[in-house]
Amino acid sequence: MACVKPDGSLTETAKVLLRQLENPLNAEEIASLVGQPLFKVRSVMRELVSNGLALELEGGFQISSKGKEKL
Repeated sequence: MACVKPDGSLTETAKVLLRQLENPLNAEEIASLVGQPLFKVRSVMRELVSNGLALELEGGFQISSKGKEKL
């Protein structure tokens, strides 16, 4: 599942997940908050981290400064 569109903008799914990450959350917490299956959240989070939009911190995730700029 792509999080970044070809034009560089974020998908709605990516925006929803990033907005939850002001404070570090693990994948299970994120899935519960946004009502998405855990496997989808994990997939999206891997992509957000690889694009520098989120940070992985000891089992949790937090929005990065680049992610804040994209929102």
